[in-house]
Amino acid sequence: MAFLMKQMLGDKLQNMTGGGGSDDSETPGDGKETAASKGMSREEFEEYQKQLVEEKIRRDTEFATKKAERANLRVHLRDKYRLPASAQDDATIQMAGDDLDLPEELAKMVEEDEEEEEVNNSFLGKIQNLDIDSMKAKAQSTVTELKQSAEEKCAVM
Repeated sequence: MAFLMKQMLGDKLQNMTGGGGSDDSETPGDGKETAASKGMSREEFEEYQKQLVEEKIRRDTEFATKKAERANLRVHLRDKYRLPASAQDDATIQMAGDDLDLPEELAKMVEEDEEEEEVNNSFLGKIQNLDIDSMKAKAQSTVTELKQSAEEKCAVM
């Protein structure tokens, strides 16, 4: 509402007051900060600017590292679930370098899953290597023997 009132009445009020109006910005006409606008000496202002640049570089580096760690996580998950690889994730990881580590919790989960898969694979491998025909014949012979021994001992059968 205040915005609307300022738009409608602002020009008329400026004309009535002389239109000189005060400028609210503390920066000069080009929009850049200066030592005077910050209330610092030239050396202090240069040190301040240097610290800002260093902070920005550090933040950018941390951001790139986190981004690469997430890409690394996606790559591991794609490997685990046998999904197609993403060229974008591979490029992100290469940009960050090879010193990326998986988070400890994720590494433990991956190890546990791999161990379970090894156990399952070994069990499945054993089942596949079994001779089912011989097992079936052995089971039938055992059942036949049990029936015969039961018939001998029991008069009702």
